[in-house]
This record gives sequence, C-alpha cells and structure tokens, in this order.
Amino acid sequence: NLSASVDLFTGFRRGADINAARATTDAADASLIDAKYQQRLATTNTFFDALAARQLLAVREASVRRAEEQLKISINKLSAGSATRSDSLRSRVTLGTAQLQLLQAQSQVATTEAALARTIGVTGRVQAQDDSAFYRMTPPVDSAALRDEAVQRSPSVQAALASSRSAAAALKSAHSGYWPTLSLNGNTGWSGNSGNSYHLYNQRQVSLQLSWSLFNRFSREQQIAIQQANLDVASANAADLGRSVETTLTGQIASLEAARAGIGIAQTSVVAAEEDLRVVQERYRLGAATIVDVLTSQEALNQAEVDALAARFNYLRAKAQIEALLGRSL
Repeated sequence: NLSASVDLFTGFRRGADINAARATTDAADASLIDAKYQQRLATTNTFFDALAARQLLAVREASVRRAEEQLKISINKLSAGSATRSDSLRSRVTLGTAQLQLLQAQSQVATTEAALARTIGVTGRVQAQDDSAFYRMTPPVDSAALRDEAVQRSPSVQAALASSRSAAAALKSAHSGYWPTLSLNGNTGWSGNSGNSYHLYNQRQVSLQLSWSLFNRFSREQQIAIQQANLDVASANAADLGRSVETTLTGQIASLEAARAGIGIAQTSVVAAEEDLRVVQERYRLGAATIVDVLTSQEALNQAEVDALAARFNYLRAKAQIEALLGRSL
C-alpha cells in the first residue's frame, strides 16, 4: 500500500511557520556571533589582567630598587655622621613595604597567568606577551555614529529583534486556526487472496478534503493569547536591550575618552615625579631636605607609575568593551 498527502491551503500557517523558522535561524546566528564576541571580551580582559600584573610587577621591582638605594644612602650618611638613625630606620620600613608590595605583585602575576591558561585551555601558567600595538590609540570616535551602529547592528540586539520577528510569525500562525484547510490525498494498493497466487488486485483512490474547525473549545483563542503575550515580551526585551546597549556604549565611550586623557596626564605625572625625586635626593645628600621628603617623593613616583599603568589598561578595556558591543574591531 502506498499513500501520499499534500496540503494545498493551510490558512497561511505554512508561510508563517517558515518565517518563524527563518527568524529563529537569524536569532541563533546573531546569538552565536554575540557569544563569540563576549567570549573574546572575557579572554581579552583575562589577558589584560595577566599583562597588567606583569607590568605592575616591574613597577614594584623598580620601587624596591629605589628603596634599596635610598637605604644605602641613609646608612652611608649615618656612618658619616650627617644623618640620624631615624633616617635609616625609616628607609628600612619603606624597603620592607616595597618588598611586601612586590610579593603581592608576584602573587597576582601567578593568579592571573593561571587564569589566562585556564581560559585558553592550557594547563599551568601562560605569560601574556606585550605588544606595541596596545599603545597605539585610535582616533577620537564619533559617539553618535557608534550609538546608531550599536542599536542597529549589535549582535545581541539583532538576536533580540530576530526573536521578536519569530514571535510575530508564531502569532500569525496561531491565527491560521480560523481558516479552513484544503488537502489532496492519494492512495494506491495491491492485494492478493491466496498465498499461491501472484495475481494482485490494484486499488486507487484520490480525494480532495476540506476541513474547517468551527469551534474547538476556545483552544485557538488560548493559543493566540499565549503567542500575543510572547510577542509582547519579545518586543519589550528587544527594545530594552537596544536601550541597554546604547547606555552601556555611552558609558564606555566616556570611559575611553577619559582614559585617553588620563594616559597623557599620568605620563606627565611620572616625568614630574621622577624629576622631583631626583631633586629631593640631591637636596637630601646636601643636607637641605629630610628623609621624610625623600620617602614622600618616592611614594609619589610609585603611585604615579601605578596610575599610568591603570590609565593605559582602562583605555584598552573600554576599547574591548565597545568592540564587543559593536561586534567588530575599532
């Protein structure tokens, strides 16, 4: 026996289901792109954590060297009778503090490099390699154009909009229950009445069937109400996600420009702190400044170097966040 059936008219349900399936595919594609960029952002932040920890370690090592040099100067001045024992003790305390900060920086390096190794699927630790490209700043961005692009092309927004289109198509499919359906059916079969007879009798049948459900206990209305609610939720989620992306992008653009300005200010502060320390050390050597002045200048230089490091990585992180929102590189 062989039978076949084809729907000639489904009350527009078939077209709505196709549209819903296409929209669902578009949503899945956009979600995949968004997932890739979010994973890229997470990996980038972990990489920057490891790189920043390694550079902070270099800053702490430099502060330890300065503290050791200052301790030698204090001891020599104490031996020469031109300084008090308090100077050498203060220098020792400063050196101990710098050494403790160095140990903390070493621990941070180990933690971040182990996290980077786990992120990329490697056992142990992975050291982040520095690159001169990290220090090339992009031209000032057009914030209005970026916001428009984010709202229209952001992978997360595209996925939400596609889900909304799928819900609208599902609602249209639910309305098809009010329409009749028309189907064409065909059947052919062969049968025999004896195990020793190979003569088979053929029977064929073709039918055109019209079906129209006039009342089905309000199940159509219930399904329409459910799909309408799904559409309302999907539309609201898409609109809210668009506003969320725009808000986040506005904040990240502001952070990017603030970090851009902060880098220049922090670099200037480092140069000024280095010169100030040089002058104060010379004055201390000549007896015109106290050990407190020297140690204060040293701490100011240490903090200026840390601030410069933080400003540079704030810029890189804000840039990476914007790229994840846009779904492309700047």
